[in-house]
Amino acid sequence: PLARGTHPPVQRVHNSLEMGARASTLCSGPCCSSMLAAMQNRTRRLAVDQAQVGSMEEALRIDREHEGSWTPSPTAESVAGAGIWTSPVPRWTSSASRDDEGAAFELVMADLDSDDLQSRYLPEARLEGQAAAKRSKYEVEQLVASPGSLPKPVFPDARREASARSGRPTATSAMLARVPREFLESCTPEAQALRRRLLRGATVVFASAGYPGKRFVFELAAALGIKSVIIDHPDSWSRGLVEEGIIAKFLPVDMSQTSDEVFQQSCSLIQQLGSDGLTGSVDGVTTFVELAVPLAARLCERFGLPGMTPASVDTARDKHRTRAAMAKAKLPTPRNLLIRSETELLAAGKFVGFPAVLKPISGAASLGVKKVESMDELRTCYREVVRDLAALVVSSGALTRDDGSGGITASRMIDLSVLLEQYLDGEEVDVDIVFSDGDWRYAAVTDNGPTFEPYFNETWGLMPSLLTKDKQSSLKELAIASVKALGFTSGVFHVECKYSSTGPQLIEVNARMGGGPVRDVNRLVWGVDLVEEAIICALGIPSRPVVPEKPITCIAYYFINAQRSGRVVSTASIEALRQEPGVLAAESFVKPGDVLVGRRDGLATWLGSLVVSADCSDNALAHLLRLEGELVVEISD
Repeated sequence: PLARGTHPPVQRVHNSLEMGARASTLCSGPCCSSMLAAMQNRTRRLAVDQAQVGSMEEALRIDREHEGSWTPSPTAESVAGAGIWTSPVPRWTSSASRDDEGAAFELVMADLDSDDLQSRYLPEARLEGQAAAKRSKYEVEQLVASPGSLPKPVFPDARREASARSGRPTATSAMLARVPREFLESCTPEAQALRRRLLRGATVVFASAGYPGKRFVFELAAALGIKSVIIDHPDSWSRGLVEEGIIAKFLPVDMSQTSDEVFQQSCSLIQQLGSDGLTGSVDGVTTFVELAVPLAARLCERFGLPGMTPASVDTARDKHRTRAAMAKAKLPTPRNLLIRSETELLAAGKFVGFPAVLKPISGAASLGVKKVESMDELRTCYREVVRDLAALVVSSGALTRDDGSGGITASRMIDLSVLLEQYLDGEEVDVDIVFSDGDWRYAAVTDNGPTFEPYFNETWGLMPSLLTKDKQSSLKELAIASVKALGFTSGVFHVECKYSSTGPQLIEVNARMGGGPVRDVNRLVWGVDLVEEAIICALGIPSRPVVPEKPITCIAYYFINAQRSGRVVSTASIEALRQEPGVLAAESFVKPGDVLVGRRDGLATWLGSLVVSADCSDNALAHLLRLEGELVVEISD
């Protein structure tokens, strides 16, 4: 029997062929034509006259066709099944309550996903296993001039792109066609088991492995039975995951090429998947690395796969375009003006007013972001920011100031335009969101402690939030509306907001899972694994996280900023915190002898991190701040 409003798979396939044909009239060019032809040929090969299953038991027994012979051998990862807070799901369901079994996770804290990760820890840091002065045009373009030379979006708008993508079924979509929609849209443990069953055996391409701290992503994918394929530079640390049985394939791509060359080589390698019988053809493409988000979006577009649209990703990565999209959607938008030269400073200062914040519009992360209090300070700071941006180099994936140790100069590519924006006072929060089928399915608020101005150094985070329920609700509503305003319909997002004196305001939308403790905090507090949900979305499977009615625990974490400049003498005091009650993790990011930047001298070096848990958010935060206040790290002049 068929669910109301659904069609047999063969009918859906025929409809997809018609939509693909219609899409061919909406765009032109060899790239688009070849992609549509591949979609339609694939559709004909997969057209199988099978009726939908009639029960959940039958759905759980659906097999994947042509998945390949490789099977994962995961080493360590399990699939986990007091205060006032807002519900992290749109509506309460009859989800089964969780026990404490899923709360004892190993935290991975040394992976704070920002574009200048290495320089944030230490200016001279280099990635493990890579030459200190490796030059990468791709890295430069994505760090300071995204999307660089990557192809422009094939489709002019999201509607046409969705129409074309629907014509390219995969082994996963063939399985989905046999499952009644209501089975997949339920927020129950049984439905989540079905979604996991549909993941098993899928061939998923990860655009870049990122830093070694992201190993947990691939361990979880292996535990889910996914055939992971990583595209990265030949000397990436992740290459060894093949021998460990965690990933099926490592596809080396020369990342010293331009972004377009990296894209074309990646397409060629992906096209060959399934030919050796080890994996199936590609079912989905995703990434957990900020620099690779534009690449992953374009690979999804090229192969007609579910995923974020390039246009939306590019808008999210450009601060000025983000503000324009917010204003167009009639969402709260702070006063802002783009400054292209020093001659525009006076007009910008008069329009925006003071205090204000200077922000490079490019993907240079926190470098160059500074608060200014007056016109004189604006002039001085503008000159400093432009000078500093022009002097940046990229070496081994890190955006750093030129210290003579090598790297490729970014000044020839970086857009030196800056955005002057109204300073936002008030409480800052992060909102971690899961979108699926055009709407939010999970949204959880994390309080952020006051930043160290004028460089906005992060301090602490807390989940669940201690803000009033009304404030949390309005911040969540803005974050969700902002994701929609940028054109996104599916995926995992890390949205930064403030509740200012004028109400909720957006800081930025990150079109990926947040770095650092974000994954673990959401998993520990609400039982939602953002890695799992991101992969589910990448395969076009409806995401409906199973969330308990009350938080499982309360988590607070702290980024330990260097209080003064100098050299590290010892980090023993940080490691000693692991013995304190309620401490889940205490990690050092530095070692004796490392040079530090103090918070009064610039963007402070992070010395390490601290994570604690408690029965309520008030107690978690109080315990965290007490431990941090008593912490003394030895630093010499």
